Amino acid sequence: MTKAVRVSKLDLAAILQQQNPTIDLRIDAFEESTRNFRNAVASYSDRAMAEIMRRKNEYSTRKSRVAERTKQVENETNACKVRELELMKVLEREQEERKEAEASVAAFRRQLSSIKEKCALLDVEIEQRRAVVQNLQRERDRERSLLNSYASSVSPELAECERSLQLFIEGIDTDKILFRFSHVDPHDTSREFSFVLDVSARVYKVPTMSPYLPNLPMLLDDLNESRDFPDPVKKVLEYAMI
Repeated sequence: MTKAVRVSKLDLAAILQQQNPTIDLRIDAFEESTRNFRNAVASYSDRAMAEIMRRKNEYSTRKSRVAERTKQVENETNACKVRELELMKVLEREQEERKEAEASVAAFRRQLSSIKEKCALLDVEIEQRRAVVQNLQRERDRERSLLNSYASSVSPELAECERSLQLFIEGIDTDKILFRFSHVDPHDTSREFSFVLDVSARVYKVPTMSPYLPNLPMLLDDLNESRDFPDPVKKVLEYAMI
């Protein structure tokens, strides 16, 4: 730092008493002081400009960073908005799928309830049919026992019929009995008579008969009502001999 030049006071009376009065203005010191002042001002100005430029550059750098960060935040915000829209669509789709799934589950539950009701009804029907089957089985066993009893009681008569009428009785199918006999027509003893008795159901049937007897329905009605097996056979033979 340049030191200030201190100027002594002028003694005007002493100067005027000189033969050639002169005043030393100290121009060199003034010029040096002025030059130092200018240098100081120029140095201050340079430092000030350098500081201004530094602050300006720092502000520009900070401003660029803020602008870049602002742009980055805007991009992230836009990306979040796009993602939010996508998530909203996914959420709506999931809600629709959930509603459809709930509707399907409700429909399946209704179907299951209906199936359970049908199964309960079928169980009741099965039990009823089982009871019917058991009753039919008992009836068939009773009829079988009755037939066996009839068979044992008519065995002598059957043997005599088989001998005199050439009667043959055989099973030709499940629950079907063929009765075949001759020696009924005195004019033609070789003429054959036959009929098939179907005992597969509660009501007996005659699917085939040769020759056909007009009163066959009445004979079947009598048989199904009385369950007396030999009686209609005798009547068939009687009608065949007429």
